[in-house]
Amino acid sequence: MRFLLTRRWLLFLAAVAVLAYGCLWLGEWQFARLQDREERNEHAKVNLAMDPVPVSQVMGADDGVSKAEEWSRVTMTGTYRAEDSIVVRYQTRDGIAGVDIVTPLVAADGTGVLIDRGWLRTENVGNALKSAPAPPSGEVTVVGWARSNADGDSTRVDDQSARAISSRAIGDTLDYPLLEGFVDAETETPPADQSLVQAELPDLGEGPHFFYGLQWWFFGLLALFGFGYLAYDERRNLTGDRSE
Repeated sequence: MRFLLTRRWLLFLAAVAVLAYGCLWLGEWQFARLQDREERNEHAKVNLAMDPVPVSQVMGADDGVSKAEEWSRVTMTGTYRAEDSIVVRYQTRDGIAGVDIVTPLVAADGTGVLIDRGWLRTENVGNALKSAPAPPSGEVTVVGWARSNADGDSTRVDDQSARAISSRAIGDTLDYPLLEGFVDAETETPPADQSLVQAELPDLGEGPHFFYGLQWWFFGLLALFGFGYLAYDERRNLTGDRSE
C-alpha cells in the first residue's frame, strides 16, 4: 500500500477528504434548516390560531417582529393614507402576474403601520396604483398577521414601488413614524367597496431539507467509497492480483 504515500494519491486523498467534509457540512446545514423551519412552523401554528392582540404588543418603533411573533394576529384602528400607498412588484399567484398594495394606517397618535391590503392582478406595474381599489375612508379597524421586514436592495422604494416590504425603507419616504414590520390584512372594518385578494398564509410543510440532507451525506459516503475502490483496484494492478 506504499502507493498511497505518493504525491498523486496523497493529493487525491486530500481532495476526497475535503469533498466528504463539505458534504457532511452541507448535510448538517440542511438538517439545521429543517429544525429552524419546524420551530417557525410551530410558532406560526400557534400565532395563526390566536385571538387578535393590539399591534403594539407585537410591533414597536425600534424592535421588529421576532421569529416567535411572526404571523401573530394583531389589530389596529386608524385612518388609511391612500396617497402614501406603495406597490410591491412581481407578486405572482399561480403563475399570474400581479402586485401587492401596501398602505399606511395611521393611528390617532400619529404612528403608522404598513398594511399589505392584498394582491391585485395586473400586467401594468407602473399604473397599478391608479387601477387599485381605494381603501376604506375614515376610521378603519384592521385585523391581520404581523410580518417582519425584508432586507436588501429589493426594499428600495422607487416611484412609489418596491420589490419587497420594509417599514424602514418606506418610512424614509414619509413624514410620520412607522412601527417596525408590516401587517398582512385579514379583514378591514368597514370593508372597502372593492376588495383585494387576501395575503397568502405560510406553507407549514417541512420542505425538502430532510431529503437534501440525506443526499449530501450520501454523496460524502460515495466519495469515500469511490476512493477506497480506486485504491483497491490500484493495489490489484500493482500486485497482479486480477481475475481473468
